[in-house]
Amino acid sequence: MSVADDSQLLKRLLAGEQPAFRELVTTYQSAMRAVAYAIVGSRHADEAVQDAWLSVVRNLAGFEGRSSLKTWLLTITANSAKNRYKQNRREVLLDDLPSPHGTLDDDRFSGDGHWLLAPFAWHQDTPEALLTEDELRECLEHTLLSLPQLQSSVLLLRERQGLELEEICNLLEISLSNARVLVHRARLKVFATVEHFEETGEC
Repeated sequence: MSVADDSQLLKRLLAGEQPAFRELVTTYQSAMRAVAYAIVGSRHADEAVQDAWLSVVRNLAGFEGRSSLKTWLLTITANSAKNRYKQNRREVLLDDLPSPHGTLDDDRFSGDGHWLLAPFAWHQDTPEALLTEDELRECLEHTLLSLPQLQSSVLLLRERQGLELEEICNLLEISLSNARVLVHRARLKVFATVEHFEETGEC
């Protein structure tokens, strides 16, 4: 949302419009859950988000617009998760658990992260290929679930929620270098899954 959109939505929220609250939840619930998941894991993420929404309702009138509405909501979510579960800061473990298919060497990618040599048998639009695409999607979801929690969270916040690495660092209280390592390792494992699937047809 733009600053103007934020401003309009805020006016409607402060006026007590129920559709505005529904719009707020629909727009930001997914990103808030991703932040909560990154801090407390899947088991307690929903509780942390509920805590955050209560805090949002209580403090809405005090929102001064010094940051975007999204940043404010995600900061509240992060703080709610941290306060509730007193999480210790986590850094990358050097003995990271390997993915089922290992990872790919860095020399498989160019400096911007693209393939130097594309995986075997890339996409086709036949009915069989479309069915295979669904199977690959399931395989990728399985890979995401198997990643170490912080790797998965940083990747989801970056790729699905579109947050900048600096914003992710602030929310999760990790260093920029740590965030870069986390997202790089996660991407390598996802790419390894794709290549293994393309070569074998199996997850």
